[in-house]
Amino acid sequence: MDTGQLTAFLAREFPQVRDDFAIEDLTADTIRVRMRIVERHLRPGGTVSGPSMFALADVSVYLMILSRIGPEALAVTTTSSMDFMRKPAAGVDLLCDCRLLKLGRVLAVGDALIRSEGVEAPVARATLTYSIPPKRAAG
Repeated sequence: MDTGQLTAFLAREFPQVRDDFAIEDLTADTIRVRMRIVERHLRPGGTVSGPSMFALADVSVYLMILSRIGPEALAVTTTSSMDFMRKPAAGVDLLCDCRLLKLGRVLAVGDALIRSEGVEAPVARATLTYSIPPKRAAG
C-alpha cells in the first residue's frame, strides 16, 4: 500500500484517530508518521502523555506492516515494550521513524523511534510484535 492508500484505510477503519496521524514518508523499509499534538494528548505539566506516545508507536508499526501486506484490519498487537527516555519538547508534534525487523507469515516485529519535531534526541523507543491473521480461502 502507498501513502494515499494507507491514509484512506486509516480514515475508513479508524476514524476516531484519523486527524491525529499523518504519514510523512514511506519507503520499502521505513515509515515516518507525525502525531499532531493537541490538548487531549497532554498530561498534567504540559508534556505529551505516555499513552499518546504509545499510540504513535503502535500506529506507525501497524501502518508499516500494512504497507507490505495490504489492508488487513485484523492484524493486532500481541507484544510491546516501550522505553520513555526524555520529556518531549513543549508545543511541537512528535515524529516516529519505524522499520520492520521481521515480517513473517504469522508475526511481524517492528521498531519505532519517537522524537520531538526539530529535536534530534529521541524521547521514546518501542518494539512491537503484531499477529497477522491467516489468509481466508475464497468462496
